[in-house]
Amino acid sequence: MHSNHLLLEEPIRMASILEPSKASFFPAMTKIVGTLGPKSRSVEVISACLKAGMSVARFDFSWGDPEYHQETLENLKGAIKSTKKLCAVMLDTAGPELTVVNKSEKAISLKADETVTLTPDKGQEACSEVFPINFDGLSKAVKKGDTIFIGQYLFTGSETTSVWLEVDQVKGDDVVCLVKNSATITGSLFTLHAAQIHIDLPTLSDKDKEVISTWGVKNKIDFLSLSFTRHAEDVREAREFLCKLGDLSQTQIFAKIESEEGLTHFDEILQEADGIILSRGNLGIDLPPEKVFLFQKAALHKCNMSGKPAVVTRVVDSMTDNLRPTRAEATDVANAVLDGTDAILLGAETLRGLYPIETISTVGRICAEAEKAFNQDLYFKRTVKFVGEPMSHLESIASSAVRAAIKVKASVIICFTSSGRAARLIAKYRPTMPVLSVVIPRLKTNQLKWSFSGAFEVQARQSLIVRGLFPMLADPRHPAESTNASNESVLKVALDHGKASGVVKSHDRVVICQKVGDASVVKIIELED
Repeated sequence: MHSNHLLLEEPIRMASILEPSKASFFPAMTKIVGTLGPKSRSVEVISACLKAGMSVARFDFSWGDPEYHQETLENLKGAIKSTKKLCAVMLDTAGPELTVVNKSEKAISLKADETVTLTPDKGQEACSEVFPINFDGLSKAVKKGDTIFIGQYLFTGSETTSVWLEVDQVKGDDVVCLVKNSATITGSLFTLHAAQIHIDLPTLSDKDKEVISTWGVKNKIDFLSLSFTRHAEDVREAREFLCKLGDLSQTQIFAKIESEEGLTHFDEILQEADGIILSRGNLGIDLPPEKVFLFQKAALHKCNMSGKPAVVTRVVDSMTDNLRPTRAEATDVANAVLDGTDAILLGAETLRGLYPIETISTVGRICAEAEKAFNQDLYFKRTVKFVGEPMSHLESIASSAVRAAIKVKASVIICFTSSGRAARLIAKYRPTMPVLSVVIPRLKTNQLKWSFSGAFEVQARQSLIVRGLFPMLADPRHPAESTNASNESVLKVALDHGKASGVVKSHDRVVICQKVGDASVVKIIELED
């Protein structure tokens, strides 16, 4: 894997770009989050998605009921069992999302320069003159000249299926808007986004809390995607709520940044959250187009330096209906990888798209190619400089393991961990080879019997969103403090796994990061025949 890397700053033969890439057990270091829905909920399709490279399944609760999502999750479990591929579960909250309900589900056509009234009166039928919305306070939040955007589920950005409105006047609780472009909107639910306007609704709604405390607890979710995170306090409140539920105290919170308000408080939110999702659909409406790339680069850099996973959304919208992405989209995916994203989140493309499996496969191939052009050397130096001195004990071990692996051209880094922290720190330095994270259950006793701390499986799955990190659950009977590579130890199991998957072969070098007693050790071994 290490030998495939090319630096774009160095002269390369242009013809070499066309050479087919070698097949690899890990299709890409960058992870793919797939949203499961109508077009991707059967066992067969989910199995194919897992084989194509999906490692996190997202359940979007802004639509569909818990029973529907439970059926999909049961199918996911069946697919995991049959493919033997680990997959984490992400619950995405609805949050303070404004929606238009179209009970009749008939297509609604709007003509440019005509008017449409947004009303909180949900008893009214949606038509080209009136849109009933789920929020009473819109008339108090907007003023003449403000921009409102309406589209289906997730904004397509296509001017024929989504509409721009300009507030013309406020009449009591109703808002009369001027239609800026002709469009036909279809479906039962349209999402409404008011650009740069504070919506006075809680980030975690009562409906969200109910879903988390029932569906979330029952299914021991790995990640909570906190929609419309605007302040660090939103994350703290969500964390408090999860801790009260006991079973979800280990669930990681990913703050979804999708408004100017969230962008303004980004640094404080990043400190509180376990990871960040850059929701570029909504952000693309709040920000001027020329600023979108700047936010992405700055936000990803901050996430990378703090060692917290970053996820980028809305990359291949056109693949919802087409088998190939546009040139701009293909370049966009690659640039997200070069900017440092950990994962790509697919929404409409897998939820209701015609080609969910092909989309995951295509995005994975683009990511794998982009990773070859990632300047790891420059990134490593920048990260070490940012961390500064003196480094913490664990950070020093992690950066040394990556440096050693690159110097000796190791095929893989194997890290033994019980909390997952050491492995995540190694991944933070973006090694060019996969990091095999061997998660060892912690034994605990109440003086009467021994038991395993239940979080180890969750910690293994939570590394499925981190770039370059591939988890493996260890047999707790094997000691992690093995000092001899030939011992019948967990190391042998990890190496056998690496050989079987084609990551390592005879005479390869492997860097191992493990605890021996109280000390952390980095060692290099060369595999025998």
